[in-house]
Amino acid sequence: MIDGANILTQGIVSKLLDNIAPDYSGFSIHDLAGSYSNFANLVKIDFEDKPFQQVVVRRYNTAHSGYEDKAIREYKALELLQQHNVPTPKPLFLDTDGQVLGLTGIVTAFVEGKQIEPPTHAEDWGRNATKNAKMLAKIHSVPYGNDVKPYLMDDEVEGAWFLKYDTIPDYMVNDPDGKMVWDLLTDLLPKRHPVELVFSHTDYWSGNIMWHEGEISAVVDWEEAAFGDPAYDVAYARMEYVLEGLPEASDEFLRVYEVEYGKELANLGLWELACSVRPMTDPDGWFTRPFMQERFRQFIADAKKRATK
Repeated sequence: MIDGANILTQGIVSKLLDNIAPDYSGFSIHDLAGSYSNFANLVKIDFEDKPFQQVVVRRYNTAHSGYEDKAIREYKALELLQQHNVPTPKPLFLDTDGQVLGLTGIVTAFVEGKQIEPPTHAEDWGRNATKNAKMLAKIHSVPYGNDVKPYLMDDEVEGAWFLKYDTIPDYMVNDPDGKMVWDLLTDLLPKRHPVELVFSHTDYWSGNIMWHEGEISAVVDWEEAAFGDPAYDVAYARMEYVLEGLPEASDEFLRVYEVEYGKELANLGLWELACSVRPMTDPDGWFTRPFMQERFRQFIADAKKRATK
């Protein structure tokens, strides 16, 4: 079927623009990098009597479970973040049943910017640890009410998804530290300090932060927006710094975040251990350069020390 899968056709775009820009005079479609869970395109919209407009069409892969929830979760998160001046793409259109877009999806305004991509620009990523930390603290300060909360994930659950099973999964058995991480988290996570749950990103790393002229122009990819312990987002960001050989930036990120947040993170070591499980599921995909495995082991060792002190 032409309108299925990852093909954004002229017909689909025409139907979309009839909804969001009925005065358009023409358009062009361009590919963007999506992800395993969605397909992304840039649409440049022309008008006769005003400047062109660019929008991003993101449609969710039906081969992956929960795609309907991801679309509405991302849309609701972007609406909320826009109200609180967090730099994010402005949400323009939500199609929960694919009647317009052919697949469940959302449309947002285009934001100028690009990622800082390690390893080539690892030093730039490290130098911007302060700005990254301040932005995360700003995100965590966004209030969420009962109108938004039903659409969000629960990071207290999703952050330790591997504990949903009765037995340790094979990918943890096969990792040198997997059994230790499983045993520690099985024991300690239920005893973690109670904290105020905050609005969370859940995937806060360099690939989801756009930069323009030295400043963060947008934080993107909100399909896993959640409420949870703020330490989870911090832990995940710190892990990337460590894997990229930037331990000082990881420490600076934590220091600045805690100053901005106003208190020390109570459960950071536990959530660092929980984050370490993600690379265990696909070590070949995560450890693509020299010394990343060794840095990962050090990250786990430091997290264990923090969690058990």
